[in-house]
Amino acid sequence: MAPPVAVSPLIKTARYSALIAGIIYGKKRYDILDEEEQDNVQAKAVPSSRQQKLSSVRRG
Repeated sequence: MAPPVAVSPLIKTARYSALIAGIIYGKKRYDILDEEEQDNVQAKAVPSSRQQKLSSVRRG
């Protein structure tokens, strides 16, 4: 088996830069999606409480 070939420092730098950029992008994207999901959860919770109030009013 042949000995491993040395990887160019430019390629190493590019790989680690892409890795770090991907981690930063993922964190920002996760924060955006998490905020949207929290808004959706709150929006779903509000109508259900209104429905409970309406059903109690209808029952009389």
